[in-house]
Amino acid sequence: MIYPKSIATLIEQFQKFPSVGPKSAQRMAFHLLKMPQNEVEKFAQNIIEAKENTFSCDVCFNMSSTNPCEICQSTSRDRSTICVISETKDLIAIERTNEYFGLYHVLQGLISPLDGIGAEDIRIKELLHRLTNDEVKEVILALNPSVEGEATSLYLNKLIKPFGIKITRIAFGLPVGADLEYADEITLARAIEGRREIA
Repeated sequence: MIYPKSIATLIEQFQKFPSVGPKSAQRMAFHLLKMPQNEVEKFAQNIIEAKENTFSCDVCFNMSSTNPCEICQSTSRDRSTICVISETKDLIAIERTNEYFGLYHVLQGLISPLDGIGAEDIRIKELLHRLTNDEVKEVILALNPSVEGEATSLYLNKLIKPFGIKITRIAFGLPVGADLEYADEITLARAIEGRREIA
């Protein structure tokens, strides 16, 4: 079926979202078109406001409405521990467990030579700068158990070792290739509790 240009463009925009295929994009587009005008305007305004009012924290690179973010500003967090993750969505998944009370560092990606992403393209340099602070005693690597996650963990382990800081990796009760954001709280909590030092 050939759609009017405005609908076809809307479907194309929805297809740009991760894991959204043509049929899902089509359903979302038609759902949006059936919504009352005021709801569509509110939805559009919410998108604009989220984009305008969300910042990358200058300290940990978490997405937040404040800079530095709420976690970096908190006086109740354990400043001796930094949990390294690839994306903000992983931070949210770990926070839901209520098992981790330290700080975070969001790499904003993983090393992936096939995708043209090298160590200089993610926030590794900034992490190393944070480790010059004598407060940090442990770095927890909480990266997805994928080829890219493994490569990034090994690379970070090599760079962090000279600092004399304890390096641990969360234990995985997750299948290889799984994403942290889809793990349930119990699995993630056990993974954090069972983290081990990297030899």
